[in-house]
Amino acid sequence: MNNKKSELTGHLALLFTALIYGGNYYIAKSVMPNPIGPNSFILLRVCGAALLFWIIAIRRPFVPSKEHWPRILFCAVGGVATNQLLFFNGLSLTSPLHASLIMTSNPIAVLILSAWLEKKAIAPYQMVGAGIGAIGALMLILSNRGDQLQTASLAGDVMILINSIAWASYLVSVKPLIKQYSPIGITAWIFAVGCLLVIPFGYAGMDNIPWRNLTSWQWFSLLYVVVAVTFLTYLLNMIGLHRLSPSITSVYIYFQPLFAVLIGLALYFYGMKQFAKEMNVTFIMSAALIVGGVLLVSRGDRWKKKKNIS
Repeated sequence: MNNKKSELTGHLALLFTALIYGGNYYIAKSVMPNPIGPNSFILLRVCGAALLFWIIAIRRPFVPSKEHWPRILFCAVGGVATNQLLFFNGLSLTSPLHASLIMTSNPIAVLILSAWLEKKAIAPYQMVGAGIGAIGALMLILSNRGDQLQTASLAGDVMILINSIAWASYLVSVKPLIKQYSPIGITAWIFAVGCLLVIPFGYAGMDNIPWRNLTSWQWFSLLYVVVAVTFLTYLLNMIGLHRLSPSITSVYIYFQPLFAVLIGLALYFYGMKQFAKEMNVTFIMSAALIVGGVLLVSRGDRWKKKKNIS
């Protein structure tokens, strides 16, 4: 596969990932916190995806080298346990649109962590974009204060923001591992460790799930989260990271609020009017600032490449 086809494959994989995540903001929230608690949902999600990864990876088994286990543990903590526990607990407390919008701060976090951990220079466009995006995220979080009628909450928004930072640390840290090992194989190991980390949080709530009373939609939501939102998205992100840089991979997150809004509008016209009530001036201004900041970060990558060529 030549470079152009390889990059195109990476871009398409990341675009499809954003579409899956866009639907997840509504599908996952429809079964949380009832009948499935956030921590129990995460246990099912992580262990279910770990099983799927190992079914594929067991055909070419390997044990990572000792020097790579600290990085594997870090990826499991940031990219699996912390990321997913905070995301689902945050999503259970906040609105789908706020969660999807706050997650677009992820490229900014990737930029900062790449500069810190990998000693990469930050272009002027990227510094301006990081500042603009941060202002937009803060506007969105602070807009929740004092309004008890909104489905969003300050605590939920903060959890989503920390989750975004944890996911950024995963994207930066896992890149060397997927260059060294099989992407599916190393992800299987990361999820195996992550499964052990989330068991203490989700095990107690498993007895409270009314398995026999779950509706067909709730079973679909559970399978969607395990198979699509976890297994497929991590697999597609590995494809994207294998062909593109972490900063470009993270930029695709800004498609999530676009897809979330489109899905929300579709649900609104279908009769679920609560999903469109947050389309106010503050939301639109925050969206413009965050997306604008992310675009500037992306333009900064192109600026650095042109400068290196010249």
